[in-house]
Amino acid sequence: ALCDGAGYHIHDAPERVASALELASRTGRQALAEMRQLLGVLRETPAGAELAPQPGIRQIEDLVEQIRVAGIPVTYSLSGQINGAPPGMELAIYRIVQEALTNTLKHAGPGARASVTRTCAGDTVDVEVSDTGTSSAVPRAGGAGLRGMRERAAVYGGSLEAGPRPAGGWHVRASLGLPAAAAS
Repeated sequence: ALCDGAGYHIHDAPERVASALELASRTGRQALAEMRQLLGVLRETPAGAELAPQPGIRQIEDLVEQIRVAGIPVTYSLSGQINGAPPGMELAIYRIVQEALTNTLKHAGPGARASVTRTCAGDTVDVEVSDTGTSSAVPRAGGAGLRGMRERAAVYGGSLEAGPRPAGGWHVRASLGLPAAAAS
């Protein structure tokens, strides 16, 4: 309805069109985030299991510890505070880190190390996951996991870059936009 309304005023009130399209875009991203969260619950919950809260940024530390136990030394550093981020955004950040570290486990090879950094500055949350995998590791540029990470970042007006590091290994960097009320 917002897009239809914008279409009616494209010639006589362009300022109203811009506002309507911005609101439609924001509403669409929010609906997509909520749908992703719902689909995540449906995909990951076995029949008859009790529903548990979805993981968020506070559970990244547990995830990092699981990767350490699996044999990959991982450092984890934080900068800035995220207050009031929507649960869907927290889930997206968690899943991006989870996918990147899973790829490290699968592809980095023996002796690899990893680092996870989360930085919150102004209205942006940046998450970086790097590893020191061998240059003979399987390329990860075209997989469904990378596509899923990009889609999760895009839901929050963000972007994701991923690729090999010049010295070997792999690097993933996601940047997501915080709602105005959550930025601190």
